[in-house]
Amino acid sequence: MQVAPNTVVSIHYTLTNDAGETIDSSADREPLAYLHGAGQIVPGLEQELEGKSAGDKLQATIPPELGYGQQIDAMVQEVPIDAFQGVESVEPGMQFQAQTEGGPLTVTVTKVENETATVDGNHPLAGETLNFDVEIVEVREASAEEVEHGHAHGEGGHQH
Repeated sequence: MQVAPNTVVSIHYTLTNDAGETIDSSADREPLAYLHGAGQIVPGLEQELEGKSAGDKLQATIPPELGYGQQIDAMVQEVPIDAFQGVESVEPGMQFQAQTEGGPLTVTVTKVENETATVDGNHPLAGETLNFDVEIVEVREASAEEVEHGHAHGEGGHQH
């Protein structure tokens, strides 16, 4: 069976940046299972996997526009420290859930200076070229329930 919309695909992968540093990997874990066509992985990798079959291996270089997007300067803002209610000490690297007009947004503190903190709402990999080494472990038809829920169930997928 080939990778196509409404199939559940299980993959082993290693993600590296352009410097060759490993960012994420399924090594020593269960393969990642996802519902193809449901937007659960970056669009560029989903495109590269389309039409492939179990046992296929591939390397894919995904540009930012087909990965996590470009860095958006407007997503970086300075906010007063007192906006972090109930937090004793705000430090770089901390992540918080911000409420925006478009809904909740995870922001990362990048700098703390005097009474302000700089927060970044961009995905940590925004602007990065993503390099994937992938092995397709399994491809199967998605169940009606998986299609309805928009994600894979069972091993490597979402458990209810």
